[in-house]
Amino acid sequence: MNDERQALLRFKHGLIDDAGQLASWVPDENSDCCKWPGIVCDNITGHVHKIHLSGKDCYSDYYSTGKAYDECLKQRLSGDLSPSLLNLKQLKHLDLSNNNFGGKQIPRFMGSLRNLRYLNLSSSEFGGTVPPQLGNLSELRTLSLGSRFYESYESTSMMNMQWLSGFRFLYHLDMSGLNLSKAIDWFQVINTLSSLAELRLIRCELSYIDPYVHVYNLTSLTLLDLSYNNFSSSVPWWIFSITNLVSLDLRMCNFHGPVPSSTSLFRNLTALKLLHVSGNNFMNSSSVLKDLSSSIGGNIVSLDISSCDISSPVLDSLHNLTSLRSLDLSENQLTKTITKSLGNLCNLRELDLSYIESLQNTLAYILQSFFECKSPSLELLYLMHIGLSSHLPDSIGKLASLTELSLYHNLIVGHIASSIGQLLSLEYLNLSENQLNGSIPDSLGQLSKLNHLDISYNLLEGVVTEAHFDKLVSLKYLNGKGNNLSLRPRLSNWIPAFQLYELYLNSWLLGPQLPLWIELQKNLTELDISNTGIEYMPETFWRSFTNLECLDMSQNRIQGTLLSIPSTLRLLDLSYNEFGGKLTHLSNGEFPISLDLSNNFFVGSLHNLLCSNGVKRTQALSLGNNSFSASIPECWEKWPRLRFLNLNNNNFSGGIPSTLGSLSWLESLSIRGNNLSGRLHASLMNLTSLVILQLDRNELVGSIPAWLGSKLSLLKLLNLRSNNFHGNIPHELCYLTMIQILDLADNNLSGNIPRCVNNFSVLSGKENITDDQFSFYVVYGGATIASDLLVTKGREDTYSTILQLVMLFDLSSNNLYGYIPSDLTTLVMLKTLNLSRNQLTGRIPEKIGDMKNLESFDLSLNKLSGELPVSLSDLSFLSSFNVSYNNLIGTVPSGTQLQGFNESSFIGNKLCGAPLTERCAVKVPDEEDRNEEGSHETEWGLIISTLLGLVVGFWTVVVPLIVSRSWRTTYFRFFSKLIKV
Repeated sequence: MNDERQALLRFKHGLIDDAGQLASWVPDENSDCCKWPGIVCDNITGHVHKIHLSGKDCYSDYYSTGKAYDECLKQRLSGDLSPSLLNLKQLKHLDLSNNNFGGKQIPRFMGSLRNLRYLNLSSSEFGGTVPPQLGNLSELRTLSLGSRFYESYESTSMMNMQWLSGFRFLYHLDMSGLNLSKAIDWFQVINTLSSLAELRLIRCELSYIDPYVHVYNLTSLTLLDLSYNNFSSSVPWWIFSITNLVSLDLRMCNFHGPVPSSTSLFRNLTALKLLHVSGNNFMNSSSVLKDLSSSIGGNIVSLDISSCDISSPVLDSLHNLTSLRSLDLSENQLTKTITKSLGNLCNLRELDLSYIESLQNTLAYILQSFFECKSPSLELLYLMHIGLSSHLPDSIGKLASLTELSLYHNLIVGHIASSIGQLLSLEYLNLSENQLNGSIPDSLGQLSKLNHLDISYNLLEGVVTEAHFDKLVSLKYLNGKGNNLSLRPRLSNWIPAFQLYELYLNSWLLGPQLPLWIELQKNLTELDISNTGIEYMPETFWRSFTNLECLDMSQNRIQGTLLSIPSTLRLLDLSYNEFGGKLTHLSNGEFPISLDLSNNFFVGSLHNLLCSNGVKRTQALSLGNNSFSASIPECWEKWPRLRFLNLNNNNFSGGIPSTLGSLSWLESLSIRGNNLSGRLHASLMNLTSLVILQLDRNELVGSIPAWLGSKLSLLKLLNLRSNNFHGNIPHELCYLTMIQILDLADNNLSGNIPRCVNNFSVLSGKENITDDQFSFYVVYGGATIASDLLVTKGREDTYSTILQLVMLFDLSSNNLYGYIPSDLTTLVMLKTLNLSRNQLTGRIPEKIGDMKNLESFDLSLNKLSGELPVSLSDLSFLSSFNVSYNNLIGTVPSGTQLQGFNESSFIGNKLCGAPLTERCAVKVPDEEDRNEEGSHETEWGLIISTLLGLVVGFWTVVVPLIVSRSWRTTYFRFFSKLIKV
């Protein structure tokens, strides 16, 4: 036993135990190692046969309880695994799951623990490849090496799986999250494991599975989970021949049909109770669901057929699934007939009908189907994003067993039904993003088991008192933002019965004093009390929240000097307040990951703030719209992880710091609206991750460098407006294929507009892009971190939350000359085009009408000539149009859009026709014209007579010569005699 104690102590020595879990493992000879935490010994032999040192699932724990993620991570073991474990000869059970071994490879020596029956290393952040030496553990019954998709380290990989083939007794195998893309033998090996009962290969990057292979040895399999592997093949028939299957999970495998109507997939799966097949369209045929219902309908307990392209008629076959307790039909093509299939499902506990845009039922109609059962047992009801437009009916109170209810993002109107207070089992309630109005009913305060309450973004109003929270002793999450509510407890010293982890009261009326009861919420990790009328922040504020990670107090009227920021904060937004003074040392430790102090009254230099500390974790820094002065400090190498930097609208002078080029992670750089001078420093070409670059409204000089296009090729927004740049527009800017906003207006640029603008893939529609791909850079951590001041539709506006929707090309107020290149008309996604105030000549491109998304079009104050292209009438979205002060002539093309603009849009040309008062002249023919017309008629007569003569001559002379030989002989003799004469 002493040898085993020493082996365990050496094992502990290699570990890093920040939480002190192994503190009682001491080298005292009198200490019984069998009593140490995590150690179990055999009752007879006394030898160590079990080590159980699993950590916590921090991801699930954080979101279920609200505990700080970082604190949870500290409970995990890390370090190195010592081979001293080999001295534990009787070790049969080893569980080190949910720890953090920092991407290290699983030690090879573990293959020598030959008595192991149970090995669990899952979610412990191992890396590299799985050592094949584990194949020596031939006595294993359970092997779990998997990780979850949210683990931070790159997944462990496996080149082949041959070493598994010797596991004769293996019952449970979990390799979820491992990269098996190169293990092409995976199924052949699995097919040899005759004892296998449970197999989990979730998110293993498997891409091929033979749909027709024969299964030999998997007859004992009761659980099969291949979910989240994109096979993109026809449905594998062999899966449905495993007769002992109880649980089958094929979610998001992209198996497709069609399945022949004569085929019975489920006939042999008589033991099946759980079937999750979302994201596979082979389920969308009526024959498959009828087969499911008739073959095993009485046994199925949980059915997930979401995202399977199922339509309402197909659902008629579900009425036989009387044992069903959980049903997920979300994201299908269902209609108002859906409830006809639910009336017989009286054992149903969970129902999800979310994200069905075509569902036309009222909420009362959907609920009525459950009341047909004598005792409705529904516990979870999800009806999110389905367009419900009715009231919240009083009948909702009849679902007495309900524990979770989500009606998020619908069109529900009226008051919150007071009967909601009858749902005494309710733990989760989400009514957010609807059109509920009126006050909150007092009955809501009776829900003593309620843990999560979300009523955000409705039209609720009135006063909220402590009566609304009377018995909410279990409340951990409260979100009421985006309403017009006032919180006014009747007792000034009110102490709530709950302790919240997350509180969001944006736009409530709380001020001018910060309510005392908020300071008493000691467990808060996230707090949003922005736009709540608060004017005073008590000195005790920062000391009140030792766990606070995210704080938004923006858009208040808080005054005074900001002295310090707790190092626990990850996100801090104090923008749009009245803080003032100089910023020096705000934090004794690290700054938050996201820090927004914009739109206050801070003054002075930033040198002490930015250069005195090493700031390793901050990713977003916003100090815009203050009164900072002097030059921007040269110490950005101390901010290595910075991704978003906003210094807009201050009084900075001098040049752009060269050390900004060290920020290799930087994705958004905004320094517009200052007094910066000098040229663009070449070090900025190192910012190859930039998506947003805003240097407009400064005093920068020189030419636009070519590397802006060749090196910063990921740019979506480039704004250099209102500087002193000169020279030609470099053709390298055409390398910015992802550009959506290009603003070079109000400079001294000259030369031609580059013809290569058709390389702009997004603006030309060659590259499809979703709003989310851009909005990620606009909104970070729930706060808007990017905006732009743009000229569109003839006015200057700030775009922030919809910045990702703007498509703009502005070269106005320069000295550009030459023709407008026809290549410009290929930018069919462009919404704003401004080339005004230049020296452009030639005609407007004839295909300008191809740019059908144009909303704002300005070519005024140039030297353009010719007529307006007829295709302009095809621009049906135009709301701003200006071609004034050019040399254009002719008629304004007819079209509903052009005729709707004022004359000022056309003034300074020689144009006529509506909407101009100048009518186009209609020419009346005079005597001379009529004579000319008569002569033209005579000429036509001459032409007709000549043609008739040619026709007659051809048929009377040429044709007989061709047809008659005697005529040809006589003809040639006649001409021969004429020649002799």
